[in-house]
Amino acid sequence: MNSFTVRMARWSARHPWWAIVGWVVFVALCLGIGSAVGTRSATTADYRVGEAGRAEAMAAEGKLERRPAEQVLISARSGALDRGEAEEAARELTARMRALPEVAGVARPVVSSDRRILMVEVALKGEERDAKDKVDALAGQTEAVGRAHPGLLLEETGSPSVSKGVDGQRSDDLALSEKITLPLTLLTLLVVFGSVTMAGVPLLLALSSIAAAVGLSMVASHLSPDAGVGTNVILMIGLAVGVDYTLFHLKREREERARSGGRLSSAALVELAAATSGRAVVVSGIAVVASTATLYLAADVIFSSLATGTIVVVLVAVASSLTVLPALLVKLGHREERRARRRAGRQKPSREGGRVWAALLRPAGRHPLATLCVSVLALLALVTPLAGLKITEMSRDTHSREIPAMRVYDRLNEAFPDHRVTHQVVVRADAARAGEVAGALREVARRADGDPLFAGASPVRTSADRRISTLELKVPYLGDSEEAYDSLDHLRQQYLPATVGRVAGAEFGVSGDVARYTDYPAHQNGKLPLVLGALLLVTFLMTAFAFRSVVLGLIGVGLNLLSAAASLGLLVLVFQGSWAEGLLDFRSTGSIGSRVPLFLFVILFGLSMDYQVFVVSRIREAVLAGVPTRQAVLDGIRRSASVVTSAAVVMTTVFVSFVFLHIIEMKQIGFVLAVAVLLDAFVVRILILPSAMLLLGEASWWPGRPAARTAAASAETADERRTADVR
Repeated sequence: MNSFTVRMARWSARHPWWAIVGWVVFVALCLGIGSAVGTRSATTADYRVGEAGRAEAMAAEGKLERRPAEQVLISARSGALDRGEAEEAARELTARMRALPEVAGVARPVVSSDRRILMVEVALKGEERDAKDKVDALAGQTEAVGRAHPGLLLEETGSPSVSKGVDGQRSDDLALSEKITLPLTLLTLLVVFGSVTMAGVPLLLALSSIAAAVGLSMVASHLSPDAGVGTNVILMIGLAVGVDYTLFHLKREREERARSGGRLSSAALVELAAATSGRAVVVSGIAVVASTATLYLAADVIFSSLATGTIVVVLVAVASSLTVLPALLVKLGHREERRARRRAGRQKPSREGGRVWAALLRPAGRHPLATLCVSVLALLALVTPLAGLKITEMSRDTHSREIPAMRVYDRLNEAFPDHRVTHQVVVRADAARAGEVAGALREVARRADGDPLFAGASPVRTSADRRISTLELKVPYLGDSEEAYDSLDHLRQQYLPATVGRVAGAEFGVSGDVARYTDYPAHQNGKLPLVLGALLLVTFLMTAFAFRSVVLGLIGVGLNLLSAAASLGLLVLVFQGSWAEGLLDFRSTGSIGSRVPLFLFVILFGLSMDYQVFVVSRIREAVLAGVPTRQAVLDGIRRSASVVTSAAVVMTTVFVSFVFLHIIEMKQIGFVLAVAVLLDAFVVRILILPSAMLLLGEASWWPGRPAARTAAASAETADERRTADVR
């Protein structure tokens, strides 16, 4: 790998303008091709999991699936509702909506129990995932009727409106994240390098890598559909690793320049950096890709989309560090050489490392056992809140009320409680048993009628081929309430087995929002052991391969598990309670999003390899040069500490910006990743890792012995020289 990275750097250094222009063309081609082919978005069928997914598929087979719907609320702007005017507005609205090609049907107006609101429900054609694109047409008709009746207030809500509002809010949030992240990242890099030009290089390469990755992800979506989260993860991970990889390379090149004292050319310095940091970047990138690929084992379209975005942007970031970065370093190096000649003799050589890092490493160097025990116990204390971890699927009720459709949604739930939740029972059986199935479903409705958890049932519907039958049951409780989940349990565990379950050959299931919120976490929990097992194996194999050490592979797995668990414990402490709501601007759901823990483990294991590879590479480099392991550990960590912490600050800045977003799950992901990176960089790599390696000594490299091999090689070389002298 060293020879590969060196050859790439050598070519780039010798042909800098070809490398720079080639990179610009590559980015432009990625964006151009991506725009030409477009993005293949995930369909409704791609999201189906568990019993709810099977029931939805059966309903779609019989063309009995629930259609996406919008609800228009008609109320008085002030005072009591004029019922006559409201009904006239409803008739106008109904006529206008029925004339739209997007509309499948309009239900009769329904008045609320307090007689203050009239509701008109409009069903849309097509799939649920496409419905948000049709909202504008409906909203235009609603606004037109509202203008014709200035005394009335017409407001629209529904799943399509909410989805459209969430998409708009996500776009605004991404813009806000960029406004926060880019200036802070640039400021951090200015502190690290003390030069606007040098600080701009990592940021420029990261942004160009993100642009290329966005285009490539569009192409990749035709193999693995995009769930609408690809851009979020490309921005988050791309900025973090893009800056990190460039930072690792830049810092090593500057270190070699200072050490050479002007004796080496810029091209030679670039090759030296490529042989060390360049190798670390490639190994780290492969490790991130390999660990992230385990998300595909979750068999979930959202995780697959997250994995694709991460893999694409990491590979592009690695490519930029191998190709265009050496060219930029050579160009900048020529300018640095001219400046160095002007100030020759005036600059004092700088010490490697620094007093701050020497002080931070002092506990591990002097008292490794005590430092290891205290640090591990501190992280284990952070793990304890995990005992109360509650994982749920973040429902529509968790969206920000800054979305207008969500405020109308709250009014709808208050005025029409029987529209809060609907369960759809779907049964598939032989056509000859259609009558028996219909009778069983009517018995389900009769039993539910006597259950306070339900608020009525629709008539039984049967498909044209009489093989599929459905029944809808309404629940007067919010979708995230205990009562809603209890109603689902009653259906699945009691009513259906005792009725439809007795029909020979019948296949049945319950779908709906609550069923989805129940089945998705169960699906993830079922896949969790497989994904985590593969993740641990990949991490161990990558670390053991990179450093030829089983011991370091086991240490890497253990430290990653510890830091991830501690970060998740902190997440539970902050987000499952209400004490931090005002501080972080969120409304606690009393739970953690079902996707957060798995995403944390996979991404953190990958990103931790950045630091693991970079730090241990410096240590191994010294050991291979014949330095005793103890001294190599202290020197290697001291020399790499500044760049690792700088990279950690950049990563933390990127992740913290996501805490300011409105979507609760993105807040949780941003918070937990920021905490995890800080713990990994400042506790694991500065305290725990050096303490463990100092205690293990030469055993750290088992089954290999790099120091012994180096000594043997040196002795062999000396013998050869003596033999040559004798001859």
